[in-house]
Amino acid sequence: EQPIFSTRAHVFQIDPNTKKNWVPTSKHAVTVSYFYDSTRNVYRIISLDGSKAIINSTITPNMTFTKTSQKFGQWADSRANTVYGLGFSSEHHLSKFAEKFQEFKEAARLAKEKSQEKMELTSTPSQERRVLLSMLKESAGGDLQSPLTPESINGTDEERTPDVTQNSEPRAEPAQNALPFSHRYSFTSTIMTK
Repeated sequence: EQPIFSTRAHVFQIDPNTKKNWVPTSKHAVTVSYFYDSTRNVYRIISLDGSKAIINSTITPNMTFTKTSQKFGQWADSRANTVYGLGFSSEHHLSKFAEKFQEFKEAARLAKEKSQEKMELTSTPSQERRVLLSMLKESAGGDLQSPLTPESINGTDEERTPDVTQNSEPRAEPAQNALPFSHRYSFTSTIMTK
């Protein structure tokens, strides 16, 4: 990895207890750099204070860099579970950093789309089903069960019907606990190609 843009700034992190106050993580202005990791196809913001990494933030398409004053900007990093703040020596340095943030955020979005297209083109239908099922499990809170059908609530017809002899009375269907279902659920997947 090589830096693709560097600047100097005072680095802060939001106080994890109050979520309001800024805590300085550098005693003085330090180098803050954008890096491109070609093996993982990601952009990162890295800053060191001596040998200690005080910023190691992977830029994702949903991140936003916000200028909060003429010389200060911030962004939230949910992976690091923090908000970073940078104090610059001039408005020009802040604007340049914000411009690069937007540029690399867009590049990260395009890289993500490209890798998703690649996965879609190389995945087999069975892989797709596994991915869809895992996504459904996640969205259902990990508790995905088979769709409800009359059989899954009341048992199968075989289980509900007692052994019938010729002289037995016809048995009435239970009205209680029986829920009417007029449809079943099915999931299909489609690969969209350009």
